[in-house]
Amino acid sequence: MKILFILGPNLNMVGIRDRATYGNETAESINADVEKWARQEGIEIEIRQSNHEGDIIDMIHAAYGNTDGIMINAGALTHYSYALADAISSVHIPTVETHMSNIGAREEFRRKSVISPVCIGTIAGFGKYSYYLGLKALENHIGGKTNE
Repeated sequence: MKILFILGPNLNMVGIRDRATYGNETAESINADVEKWARQEGIEIEIRQSNHEGDIIDMIHAAYGNTDGIMINAGALTHYSYALADAISSVHIPTVETHMSNIGAREEFRRKSVISPVCIGTIAGFGKYSYYLGLKALENHIGGKTNE
């Protein structure tokens, strides 16, 4: 199983920015842990990060026909990027939205996701474990176990 894990704007700064929300662990160490966990689960994962909406849309388009699933933490783009939502819906690849923080308990503007309606599900609020849970959800969905 091949999964593309996309991280959006400012997620390269985890461990530096807003430590009260995201903790002290760096983006690099979290990504390394996610890669290690994925390998142990037999999942091939490619982790990509961009601070640019168009680059992320290009990543999603390039995944068409080349990956089994997408996991995305779109950062702030989650809340307003209809272009990102359109890209996700256009490729017909099972996509799980993930967030380290509980976006429903944060600022008002963060409580709405415009990408949720085009994703198979959303996992938020569990720190880096949101990523493990997202991968497990994709693994189950792609393996045909979504109704168990």
